[in-house]
Amino acid sequence: MRLTGRTALITGASRNIGRAIALAFAAEGADLVLNTRVNREELDAVAAECRKAGARVVPVLGDVADAAAVEAMVAEARAALGPIDVLVCNAAIRPHKPVTETTLEDWHRVMAVNLHSAFYLVRAVVPGMKERGRGSLIAIGGQSSLTGRADTAAVTAAKTGLLGFVRALAAELGPAGIRANMVIPGFIDTERRYADWYPEFRKAPPGAPEQLRQIPLGRLGRPEEIADACVFLASDAAAYITGDTIRVMGGRIIG
Repeated sequence: MRLTGRTALITGASRNIGRAIALAFAAEGADLVLNTRVNREELDAVAAECRKAGARVVPVLGDVADAAAVEAMVAEARAALGPIDVLVCNAAIRPHKPVTETTLEDWHRVMAVNLHSAFYLVRAVVPGMKERGRGSLIAIGGQSSLTGRADTAAVTAAKTGLLGFVRALAAELGPAGIRANMVIPGFIDTERRYADWYPEFRKAPPGAPEQLRQIPLGRLGRPEEIADACVFLASDAAAYITGDTIRVMGGRIIG
């Protein structure tokens, strides 16, 4: 198994892509720290599935946009499982609003969840990685980190900043044996609880012919396919890859 002997911290782990990453890591032998903000029942259900695969699991509720909460979560993780070897920054929000209707609160909340949280998490886990001379930092990006989209000023700015953060980390931490990369999902077949985050699906729902025509492979992606990319980047198979992106988009954006 590719992740035996490693401990991974995954944010936004209670459902969809985060859940798939947790299950894939557990199947590959990793021990896990699983985080979500408020839904204890869903998080515990994912933790139980991972334990069935043999993983030791610490589920932790906490808002990753809160620096103190992140410090407490990582301290709890270290006490239970030891230092973190792999960090997956998956938690994110993606509200759609015209820039003139985006409030200061909207802007700062998106930045806090989508960008600042990665800084808080990296700052907390990197010292332990440096001590061992290894580590893998993985950020989950999005189309907005590659192209501009109407009504997504805050999300696009945050995700573009996250990509820049990943590149800076790769340059800074590579000499310490720590790699940093981004996985960029395309249209993924997930549960979408917040309809206002997905205005593109109001006229054509996910999987509709109008949507699939934008994807050369002709289908939606699966959460497990994002998880597979994360397993690869977390493993020794990606030992010479840093500062890079993997687009799991079915060819939706090429070039």
